Amino acid sequence: MSRRHIRIAVAVALVAIVAALIFWTTRPEPIEVRAETVEKGTVEQTVANTRAGTVEACRRAQLTPSVGGQVAALPVKEGDFVQTGQLLLELWNTDLKAQAELAAAESQASQASAQSACAQADAAAREAKRIARLRRDGLASEEQADQADTNASAKRSECKAAVARANVSIASVKVAAANLERTRLQAPFDGVVAEITAELNEFVTPSPVGVQIPPAIDLIDNTCFYVAAPIDEVDAPAIEVNMPARITLDAFGDREFKGRVRRIGDYVVDYEKQARTVDIEAEFLVPEDIVDLLAGYSADVEVLIDRRDDTLRIPTEALIDGERVYVINEKEDTAELREVKVGISNWSYTEVLEGLATGDRVVTSIDREGLVDGALVKVNEGNRGAP
Repeated sequence: MSRRHIRIAVAVALVAIVAALIFWTTRPEPIEVRAETVEKGTVEQTVANTRAGTVEACRRAQLTPSVGGQVAALPVKEGDFVQTGQLLLELWNTDLKAQAELAAAESQASQASAQSACAQADAAAREAKRIARLRRDGLASEEQADQADTNASAKRSECKAAVARANVSIASVKVAAANLERTRLQAPFDGVVAEITAELNEFVTPSPVGVQIPPAIDLIDNTCFYVAAPIDEVDAPAIEVNMPARITLDAFGDREFKGRVRRIGDYVVDYEKQARTVDIEAEFLVPEDIVDLLAGYSADVEVLIDRRDDTLRIPTEALIDGERVYVINEKEDTAELREVKVGISNWSYTEVLEGLATGDRVVTSIDREGLVDGALVKVNEGNRGAP
């Protein structure tokens, strides 16, 4: 090689080195991003409540006597398990008991009078028949027969009147018993006494119209619970009765309870004139799960709308406008904007139908400044969630 060729080669090499130095010193710094590998797995389409739901007892009775009065008996205390029909509270009712006894006695007397009157009516009817036979044989006068018939008719009327008075007295006994019953609170079902606001010897009154007064006794059936939760009106049409659901409660941390949608509200609730929701109810499927539950716990319900197993999926946070993702170009260390076709999704994963393949890596930190199609990137190999 001649000296001239050597000088040209050296010059070219120097130019290449200078150009490389200029390129490396002036090239933009790569953007540090998070990325995850596209893989197959399970994707579920779910709908969750918009605000915290509440654990409700299937049966709960807030009881107050229907009449006012002074508490004379309070045979139960908070936490007691009571059975159907058991006395929970009784107002002073000595006067009503006396009235009930009086009504019962008057009823007995009225019934006895009715029996006597009807017996006399039967005797008068028999006598009228006897006189009628004697009249046919010429042994009794027509006047005697008329008198016997008139007496029998009068006795029948007296019998009917006595029976009517007896029926009135029976009704009076029922009225007295009903008035007496209004002073007693009895358990309408088996349950636990959750709260008692009444005290012995104090006066209690029923709530007037439009005025809320705390119930004297709050009774809860602790053998059956469900969760009532509000669902956004946009998501509600996708929910059907008997759909599976996952229930979580703040009181139990990350523990999940198996559930099922048992009811969907019949109307939309206008909450604070902004958020419109539909209430749903989800029941617990495992009886053992409700042993430690308390009515009033806050709860969340996630209803399973659809499920795909062994399907291509990506983290939902990698999606841009629901149809594009940044894919890592491993050879050039750049982010390539690519359109994809997606299927069902949830907060964690989205099903990919077209546009990606197993092993591709997609950017999950799509909000990084300067991230555009073709931008230099550096993948942070740390755990998901790192910047």
